Amino acid sequence: MKRFITIILIISAYISASAQESLGSLANRYAPETYTDEFLDTVTVNKTLVVNDYSLIGVQYGAGLSQIYWNPSQEQDMVFIPKNFGVTYTKYGQMFGMPFFALKAGVFYAQEGYQFKYNEEYDYTYKIEGAEKAIMDVLEVPMLFQVHIDSWNFKIMAEVGFFGGYRLGIHRFPGKTGSVKPDVEHSFIDTDRRIDYGIKGGVGMALVFDPIEVHFNVSYKHSLSSIYEPDHASQYYYRYAYPMNLIVSAGVHYQISKRTGKTKAALKKEAKELVYGIEGN
Repeated sequence: MKRFITIILIISAYISASAQESLGSLANRYAPETYTDEFLDTVTVNKTLVVNDYSLIGVQYGAGLSQIYWNPSQEQDMVFIPKNFGVTYTKYGQMFGMPFFALKAGVFYAQEGYQFKYNEEYDYTYKIEGAEKAIMDVLEVPMLFQVHIDSWNFKIMAEVGFFGGYRLGIHRFPGKTGSVKPDVEHSFIDTDRRIDYGIKGGVGMALVFDPIEVHFNVSYKHSLSSIYEPDHASQYYYRYAYPMNLIVSAGVHYQISKRTGKTKAALKKEAKELVYGIEGN
């Protein structure tokens, strides 16, 4: 009986030792390891583009063509406008869980104007102080809603919104009709409107070299404020004249905050999660 008990104890001790050895081996096998920052820096993490909520400030310069939407209609040529520049602020953010939207505001110094086609049968320019051509200096403040699609180094954009402005000055030029009155050649008259407002929109593309972005835009601006009082010639027959501009511009912008949020610390964290996740499987 004693011999039987002794055998049982020996077998139990052997089984216990084997179990402890196996558990130790398993523990060592699945124990988390500590990796150095140098090693984690070498781990390749598949990066996906996640556009962050970020802000952009920049300067923009453009040139284009201008004319007037006349009612009643009048024959005219397009006027080349070499001045359209300003500063913009853009706030990118998510809407409906999608990072494709932004609000853009700016302050611009711009020009707009008109040029009649001379018609010998009727003097169109007589109704505007003898001027065949006029250029107006305008202060413009646009507020635009933007939709954009991004890749790592490229972006396409479309935007639309409103603008408010003020006509700072005017320069009238004579043509075949004779001369412009000296007192109105560089001055507004009482029937001119100086408050400006309307709609604006456009499309564009950008080259992105974080934190710098270079934007190229084509925009259209249509004023809803006539350049003169509609009843300036007659209380019974109204006339309207709404400026229209087509502008091609380029701008350089600086990212105030990070565009994607992929800092070195964030990438290192992703690498650590990737390594530990592989080791744990």
